[in-house]
Order: sequence, then structure tokens, then C-alpha cells
Amino acid sequence: MLVSQQKIQFSEFSRLYDLIIPKDNLLRRINELIDFGFIYDELLDKYCLDNGRLAESPVRMFKYLLLKTIFTISDVDVVERSRYDMSFKYFLEMSPEDDVINASSLTKFRKLRLKDMDLLNLLIGKTVSLALERGIIKSKSIIVDATHSLSRSNPYSPLEVLRQRSKLLRKAVYLMDDDFKNQMPEKNDSNDILKEIEYCKELQKRIESDSTLSEIPAVKEKLNLLKETVEDTQEHYTISKDMDARIGHKTADSSFFGYKTHLAMSEERIITAAIVTSGEKGDGPELPGLLKLSQDNGMEVETIIGDSAYSGKENLSLKDSNGEKIKIVARLNPSITQGFRKDEDKFDYNKDAGMFVCPAGHLAVRKARQGKKEDGTNQVDTYYFDVEKCKICPLRENCYKPGAKTKSYSVSIKSDLHKEQMDFQETNYYKEQAGHRYKIEAKNSELKNVHGYGRADSYGIENMKMQGAIAIFVVNLKRIFKF
Repeated sequence: MLVSQQKIQFSEFSRLYDLIIPKDNLLRRINELIDFGFIYDELLDKYCLDNGRLAESPVRMFKYLLLKTIFTISDVDVVERSRYDMSFKYFLEMSPEDDVINASSLTKFRKLRLKDMDLLNLLIGKTVSLALERGIIKSKSIIVDATHSLSRSNPYSPLEVLRQRSKLLRKAVYLMDDDFKNQMPEKNDSNDILKEIEYCKELQKRIESDSTLSEIPAVKEKLNLLKETVEDTQEHYTISKDMDARIGHKTADSSFFGYKTHLAMSEERIITAAIVTSGEKGDGPELPGLLKLSQDNGMEVETIIGDSAYSGKENLSLKDSNGEKIKIVARLNPSITQGFRKDEDKFDYNKDAGMFVCPAGHLAVRKARQGKKEDGTNQVDTYYFDVEKCKICPLRENCYKPGAKTKSYSVSIKSDLHKEQMDFQETNYYKEQAGHRYKIEAKNSELKNVHGYGRADSYGIENMKMQGAIAIFVVNLKRIFKF
């Protein structure tokens, strides 16, 4: 039951706050700057208003999460510190003698109350509106980039997991029928993942051929587990507790397992929009979404500043709210002339690796250029993929032709739109605006190194969005205070 938004219940000890907490204390300043009633309003329909035990204030629970991010501490530690730290109690709108919550309540609050809530855009929108109201944001440019966060769970070797689960299945079978050993397929002794998958499929087939054996609960359970593992391995080539995380590429030779947060930021270093995706997604396709979110939050955008990942054709054609073409301060790369694809089943360009990524998330293994500049015809870059992966890919239909020895993707280099962009790159305006791009790299560093955004706190993309929402809310507030 939730009766009303809770406020400090003043006691004879409440005057201690004025004696102990300085006027310039960060937590005092946040309380004075923001009316957190919008959190109460957003979460009101997630509580029963007239039944059940009296619930803790949603505003207070949200503030606990803010404290976790500001000071980079655990659920247990933020609750323990709020027991004796007077600045924490003041921020949480508690009387000095009040007791604290149980740490497990924070986990429940995240899962039950914040679930299905677009907290990311709500909190960014709130801070952007504060910055606009106070005249902090004066520029009409946004700087865009993506930062990666590692999954809380490391990916396991799919080969090892398949072998472990096929072993468990065999053991379950032998306990029921030791003579079934004679019917088992020959094991795969190589480190070839494709051969291991084929072995597992044959193992499933032979066990399922004995309907009596395969329906025994102990066998059926292990059989279903192996089936699921084979399907996951074929689709993602990685196994992990974090089912939403994916392998992304920082360079052609290095990768990470986790998520990407695509950011837009004003020249005054206020983050105006964010989109969280799995790690394999390209940067360029998210630009239209970042632009729209920034505009929805009140930003007037005439110029977008980014790296070469954002100079695709679709992005160069973006227009502002008045229908005027937006200036894209992003250096051209001939490899991305295909630009943004509206359909999710198209290829994305990974500017860090300098290669295209197929719809299944696999990076091209090499590229070759065809044609000559001198003959006046368009040159073409052709990207080649690992055909062995294509053979078993769940998305191979209409993408890979059975029996083909290669799988490639070609892009044309020249276009009128890019010729126009080449001329723009030589202007003084372009060069001056390009000088602001370093600011977003510093912001990414602050999120990771100061607020722990380099690694996910929990499993799943929804929890990553929640973590991003609170971290960005905090860095935006700190930036507002600097003005």
C-alpha cells in the first residue's frame, strides 16, 4: 500500500542537518535543485493504494539507487552507510533517528517497480529540461558517440559447454540403460565447433529414436538442455548467463562481450539522449533515434558532430524540425557509403574494426577493393565472411546460397551526397565544429571510471538501461552544478 509521497518527518534531532551538512554538499544541492515528485507520479500505478503492507516511498527507494551510482557502492553498503552518514539520511528525507531499509528491498524495487518503465529517457529528459530552463544549453549542436560496457558474465567457450552437456546426457542415459553405449555416435575429438555441433545433433537423434528412454524425466531434462545449447551456439557462437549481451568489436583484432550505449551530448556536455543496444550493433544506425530523442527533450539541433561511423547516406540526409538539412560533422569513410538500413536484417558497418557485420553479428574476415579511380567508374569494396559460419547460421535463408564457397557483401564508394560532404569537410565551420568531438570521449571516461559504467551491474539489457539511466542522470546533475 502506498499512501502518499514521504517527506522528512521532523524530530527534535532534525536541526542537526543544518549544523552538520554544508551548504555546498552535493546531496544537499541535488535536493534543493530537483523536486523528485515526478518519480512518485511515474510509479504510482505500480503500487496498490488501499491494500497490503505500507510500502517504502518510491522516491526514497530511487534516491538509494542514486546514492549507489554517485558513490559507486553496493546495495548492502549504501544501506549500511545511510544508517550513520547524516548527508545520506538528509538526502533520503529521513529523520536522524529513523531506521534504514533491508538491502534486498533495492533489488525488489528495481525488478518490480522500475520494470517496463522508460527510466532512461525520463531521467535524461528531466535533466535536459533543467539545463534549458536555466539557460545552460545554448548551442544547437549535439556530439554523438558510443561507449561499451562489459557484461557482468563472461562468455564461456561453446565447445566446452557442448561437451559438458553432452556428457551429462550420456551419463543420464547410461544410468537407465548401460547397453545403449553401443548405439552412441563416435565422439568428436577435434576442436572444430561445427563438428561438435554435428555430433550433438546426432546424439540427440539417436536418443530420441528410443521413445521410452527419451521420455524418462532425468534423460529428457538433459536432452532438452543440450538442444537449447546447440541452438544458442548456432545463433550466437557464445554461451553466457547474460542472454542479451553480444560480442562487439573495438578493433579488427579485439572484441568485448556486453552492451553499447549510444550517446548524444550538447556542446555544454549535457547528455541529451541515449540508446542502449547489445554489443554487436553499429553506431551509425542509431543516429536518427538519438536526434529524435534529443529534439523531443527540447534540443534544437542544426549540427551533429561525430566520427566516420555516422557519415552514411541516410544520416547525411537527416533534417531538423524545420525541414532544413542538418550539418553532419563526420569525416567520410568510403566503406560506409551504404549507410543506415531501416531493416534489421541488413549489414552494419563497424568503424572500429573497419569491417561490416552481418545480421547474425559476425564480422567480415577480409576486404578487397575493385575498380580504378582513373577510369571514371565507381569503385567497390567487397567484404568477405567466414563461409563455415554461414553454412549453419539460422539467418542463412535468402542470405547464403547453399553450396557457395564464399559469402561477400559489396559497397559502392562514390555518391553525389558524399561529394557534397567532401566539400563541406574543407570549410572552416566543419573544422571548428570537429574540435568539439573530444568532449564526448571525456564524458564516456567519466561514466566508466567514476560511476562504474564500464561493466554491467546485473544481467539483461533492461537492467543495463536502468544502470545507464541513473549514471547519466548523475553526471548531468553534476554538470549542471558546475554552471
